[in-house]
Amino acid sequence: MSGAGGERPTWPMSAALVVSCEHGGNAIPAEYSGFFADQQALLATHRGYDAGALAMARSLATVFAAPLVFSEISRLLVDLNRSKGHPGLHFDAIRRAPARLREEILATYYEPYRAEAERLVMSAVAAGKRVVHVSSHSFTPDLDGRVRTADVGLLYDPARAEERALCARWKMALGEVAPALVVRRNYPYAGKGDGLTAWFRKRLPPAHYVGVELELNQKLVAGPESAWCALRDVIAESLRMTIAVDTLRSVP
Repeated sequence: MSGAGGERPTWPMSAALVVSCEHGGNAIPAEYSGFFADQQALLATHRGYDAGALAMARSLATVFAAPLVFSEISRLLVDLNRSKGHPGLHFDAIRRAPARLREEILATYYEPYRAEAERLVMSAVAAGKRVVHVSSHSFTPDLDGRVRTADVGLLYDPARAEERALCARWKMALGEVAPALVVRRNYPYAGKGDGLTAWFRKRLPPAHYVGVELELNQKLVAGPESAWCALRDVIAESLRMTIAVDTLRSVP
């Protein structure tokens, strides 16, 4: 199966899959609960976390025996998929808090998460493997009155040929195993925007790192449990078809 324009990733003898989930929950540690006392409804929305993203990440990690790094701390406390200095790194109340408190949050949650993700990726690179990093996310079915017209989004940097080709192949594989799914590339967000994958791209060349953000429509997550379980199986099977399973090795 070839990608768009005949592109085909040239995988090395061994590639390592790493799975991450930056927005896996909406927990607020007790010491910061006062900042969110009147924000319980907001915490339960897409602004608080990515519903279903952690379940999807765990499914992929299990199927491929791949390492998983995840967080269940709400993105409103600190968004692990944003760079330091990004205006969306913290919720308004935290941004207005003393700098000491923000530094404490970064040291307790942000830095350890980034360090663990970096450890997993760099250990595979040091072992001579190309990392395929799938960062699991989900998106709200409508935003600001506009309905999102996709079930699955595959986000990548179009300037990196391996990422472009992998997502073209993954889209084709999804079309084979689940033709009813609407799959779009670099939707509902641009894959080259700020995020953990972009952070790794600045550190590693395409020969060592291929990063993809997997985005699932939350209307599917909220549907019947049997359908949600089946979707997770479909995503895993389509990834298996995209990257020959015998090229994947877990990170030591």
